[in-house]
Amino acid sequence: MKPELIFKSILVAAVVSMASCKPEFKDVVPVTGTADFTRYIAVGNSLTSGFADGGLYLEGQQNSYPEMIAGQMKAAGGGAFTSPFFNADQPDGSGYLRIKSFSASGLPVTETVAGKNAVRGQITLPGVGSVTLYTKYTGDINNYGVPGIKIDNVDNPGYGNANGYFERLLPAASPGNTTTYQAFVTAKPFTFFSMWLGNNDILGYASTGGGDIPTDKTRFATKYTAMVNELTKTGAGGIVATIPDVLGTAYFTTVTYASLLRGVQASAPTVTDLYIQTATGPRKATAQDYFVLTLGSANLIGTVTAGLPYGLHPLNPIENRFVLDQAEAAVVADFTNSYNATIKSVAAAKGLPVVDFNALFKEYSGAGKMVNGVTVNNAYITGNLFSLDGIHLTQMGYAIVANEFIRSINAKYGSSIPVVDVTKYRGVKFP
Repeated sequence: MKPELIFKSILVAAVVSMASCKPEFKDVVPVTGTADFTRYIAVGNSLTSGFADGGLYLEGQQNSYPEMIAGQMKAAGGGAFTSPFFNADQPDGSGYLRIKSFSASGLPVTETVAGKNAVRGQITLPGVGSVTLYTKYTGDINNYGVPGIKIDNVDNPGYGNANGYFERLLPAASPGNTTTYQAFVTAKPFTFFSMWLGNNDILGYASTGGGDIPTDKTRFATKYTAMVNELTKTGAGGIVATIPDVLGTAYFTTVTYASLLRGVQASAPTVTDLYIQTATGPRKATAQDYFVLTLGSANLIGTVTAGLPYGLHPLNPIENRFVLDQAEAAVVADFTNSYNATIKSVAAAKGLPVVDFNALFKEYSGAGKMVNGVTVNNAYITGNLFSLDGIHLTQMGYAIVANEFIRSINAKYGSSIPVVDVTKYRGVKFP
């Protein structure tokens, strides 16, 4: 046989042999790994509930990160997951913000949507003040996100009377509740949990310009440890998360010293200084001070009150509620670092994975990063990460959060929960 014929025969035989052992490509079947997702519960605050645009409303609840995680878990043995949704005829819930128009400076003019709200009344409690009450929810619950709750509140038997979002989940009407949040979320058996608590223990201080008192560090550690002990005592698997740096949110990065000064100089070019009120008295503002988002829409700078231009004179400084000065910002950083050290330490002791959202959210500052072909950063309105209140996330932001939880769960427990397609979820909704 000629050499070329021998070569062709060998080639044909090889092709036939390869075809006979051709591998079969099958869909990858998600696996549970060492975790049990039969009954997953989500423990947390407003971020867990789906709070967005300054309110809790049905669309936000339906697109919370726990809803996304639970939906993906079903491919890996996850069971039913129920969130305490507002009724379909009360979709506006607590009321929320939407963009009405834009000002000459480019900032959005917002309005409150509350025509179909779920407010059932108000009650005044001694030592608490006015509490808004919402339509009661009855039924199963897997998403225990309660807007406003702190670690400092989880063992308080009266908290279900003082927080209307928690009160709507409890059987009794305020002021008749005595069930702690910790007891409430662990009352029914569960096999897996996520816990993202602690943000509000410092957020209140930051967002009010130092007007609130952050939770004592030792008390935070004691109560956080007790909460995790309670969640893990029956052997359930779980995951926890760190607290993001609130000073990196759009609430604190949108209105800056430079932008305020530029706005004033557009009509008064000789002005060179702004003045702020601090705990030690008025002083000149600097680029190291943080101004809250609501100052931009208040349009107060330069307006004459008591005969002096607001914010442009030391005797009429920008009020403390609008500014977190450099010293107060240092307090926020210190407490955030302490809380996160506690979270990581407790998780390590319990063998729980940690999603470090403090580090992750820093990746979205400035130019941000590309996510499935979409640019995401912490810019207000255009950044896709933060909703209209500047602190809580958009649906796209919550999808990013869900994926970080899923990746960490898979890495720890050897599961293969599929991630969420982030591009299916919106950023800020425009008119």
